[in-house]
Amino acid sequence: MSKDYKAQDIQVLEGLDAVRLRPGMYIGSTGVKGLHHVLWEIVDNSMDEVSNGFGDTITVTVHSDGSASVEDNGRGIPVDIHPTMGISGVEVVFTKLHAGGKFDNGNYQYSGGLHGVGASVTNALSTWTTVEVYKNKKVYRAEFESRVGEDGKVHGGCIKTHLTETGEKTDKHGTYVRFMPDKLIFDTVNFNLDTISKKLKELAFLNDGVHIILIDERVTVNDIPLKREYCYNGGISDFVRYINETKNPLFPDPIYLDGERDKVYMKLALQYTDTYNESIFSYVNNIPTPEGGMHETGFKAALTKVLNDFARKTGVLKEKDENLLGDDFRVGLTAVLSIKMQNVQFEGQTKTKLGNPFVRPAMENLVAEKLGEYLSSHADTLDIILKKAMSAMREREAARKGKEQARLKNQADNFNLVGKLASCSGKKPERNELYIVEGDSAGGTCKQARDRSFQAILPLRGKPLNAEKKRIDQVLQNEEIRTIISALGAGIGEDFNLDNLNYHKVVILSDADQDGGHIRAILMTFFFRYMKQLITDGHLYIGMPPLYKVAKKDKVEYVYNDDLLDAAKDRMGRGYTVQRYKGLGEMNAEQLWETTLDPARRTLMRVTLEDVAEAEQLVTVWMGDSVDLRKQYIIENANFNKIDEFAKTER
Repeated sequence: MSKDYKAQDIQVLEGLDAVRLRPGMYIGSTGVKGLHHVLWEIVDNSMDEVSNGFGDTITVTVHSDGSASVEDNGRGIPVDIHPTMGISGVEVVFTKLHAGGKFDNGNYQYSGGLHGVGASVTNALSTWTTVEVYKNKKVYRAEFESRVGEDGKVHGGCIKTHLTETGEKTDKHGTYVRFMPDKLIFDTVNFNLDTISKKLKELAFLNDGVHIILIDERVTVNDIPLKREYCYNGGISDFVRYINETKNPLFPDPIYLDGERDKVYMKLALQYTDTYNESIFSYVNNIPTPEGGMHETGFKAALTKVLNDFARKTGVLKEKDENLLGDDFRVGLTAVLSIKMQNVQFEGQTKTKLGNPFVRPAMENLVAEKLGEYLSSHADTLDIILKKAMSAMREREAARKGKEQARLKNQADNFNLVGKLASCSGKKPERNELYIVEGDSAGGTCKQARDRSFQAILPLRGKPLNAEKKRIDQVLQNEEIRTIISALGAGIGEDFNLDNLNYHKVVILSDADQDGGHIRAILMTFFFRYMKQLITDGHLYIGMPPLYKVAKKDKVEYVYNDDLLDAAKDRMGRGYTVQRYKGLGEMNAEQLWETTLDPARRTLMRVTLEDVAEAEQLVTVWMGDSVDLRKQYIIENANFNKIDEFAKTER
């Protein structure tokens, strides 16, 4: 290649062009997650306004034309002319990257939107955007659009009409933003009602007293659009009650603590249940921190110290006894931590771990003081917590012995895997795939169909144990669970180490019926409870075998759900035959490869964990003790064979 590389070859992307060229850098992806991200950017701006005390209501509407709008009753974006840019504050916010009122702490004491790219990114990736500001009894409006420039390229977020007074009079105050996501950017522009609903409910829990209204004009009853409203005066205490509504709390009302230390405002609600799991959910300025960080570390340290001190004061622990471990005090614990602070520093792979060191002692100090005061005056609650912890300590000892037995059994299982696991020849875990297959018959077919160079097959010869209802030592006694642990090679629970994972794609493959759906639920519950990082790091998948084979002479089409069957029949015309696959074993090896195993043609659904608190609640509905709640959920939601545009599919 002889072409000279000169300064004139350097491309300078002006304004919002960089966002359209590399949208993934700003919103993560152009799939359904990225679509909702541009909505969250506008919602977060409104939430920052109301959570700082400048309003109390946010209305989010999905309009019948597919656009979305967010309105708040805050102060309204500034409408005066910016002193250096020469355009209105509204135009600055929506057309300039890294522009906003959140970089110092004069306008917002706490802010979820910290980087000044939110509104402008949403505008850049929309076909059109309309902004109205209600201020000084006047209505101001600005309009933006994408358009083709002289260079023949589409440029987003261009000013269509500068901010002007409309002449209307109003008593309202706040900001209204409506935008149409650009079909040229996103894989889908169809907003998911359930996704939006869960997000808004979470924000309402975290900001007690804030009224959030969701309207979906696409869903109507008697021509009246669907409307949902969220407002929780109990805040995160109500959040804990919601998470625990499918469990059995050990005392009726969550313990609530709050206070401010070193300019960090902290709220904490906690409650114990009769489960074996620890469920801690933390947030910083309304942003979830699923990887934890300094606020969680401080909380755990203080909880352990306070409860050990009380255990000794009350004689539950004798002088010769060792202190209980933090794990003992967190068995069955549900806790929500919400802090608000300035100059947030995130770390970790996904920037969801709080890194500010001074937050840890601030949280420790608050919990030590406030929890100590609470338990001193609530002896019954203290007694319940200490009894739970002592029981957990005994179960920990049993689990330790169970793990030791499991290690010995796993050594035997590793030898027994020769008869169970059909391993692959590939030596690179990042390329290797493990299919966990329902039944020996299907497993045998998969072994014949696979590509041995990178695909391994592990047939299940019985149903694995439901991990939701058992202690870890009981889980480890299940042969199918031990076999899975041995095949993956990465350990379990606190010993799980992703670096030792033998297969970077773990695929659950079961029949498309009720039993197959149950096995999928059991396995996902086990991975959620004891190998959560397998999910959070994107290694767990669901294989999607076809339900039907539609054939006419030498023309064959495989159909993956009932909704697509009629369309396939129409394409075939008259004279076709339809075969319904009741199980994986009904397909021969060639068909199974073509439809389910071949990376070029298969469909895999990646199991994701977008909302840990919602997942916690859902898992207890699926796999917990409440039969009525489970039946209600299945009736309303379950369709294990559905593939739609909201599912993330990967080859």
